[in-house]
Amino acid sequence: MPKRKRPSYVISVVAELFGVHPQTLRTYEREGLIRPARTEGNTRLYSEEDLARLELILRLTNDLGVNLAGVEIILNMRERMERMRRETAEVFEAVLRVAGEELLRRKQTPGLVRVGRRGLSRRVPREGAESP
Repeated sequence: MPKRKRPSYVISVVAELFGVHPQTLRTYEREGLIRPARTEGNTRLYSEEDLARLELILRLTNDLGVNLAGVEIILNMRERMERMRRETAEVFEAVLRVAGEELLRRKQTPGLVRVGRRGLSRRVPREGAESP
């Protein structure tokens, strides 16, 4: 199955799109703020994700006056927060799955009946009553 081709942009197009000098993009790459893909001929190819990241970098530096060291910290914190959000969602889904399985198991366990807020209790036959 062929890989789905994602849009990629060369450095000159990206520089023109954002109104920055190509050297600025090279600096951001050298500082580790963006990581464009490379062709076999070593040409930088910027993805849509790279463009979104670059837009954030430029907003932080130009509009908010954050220096590159601060940008790096902010980007790293955003990545950590996203990773934590994904991990939390995975744990939450696992807890829901286990709780659902346990609830199903309890419903299928013979001899247990629901007793209000207190949960489940063993059914004790009354004297003189027939067992079901």
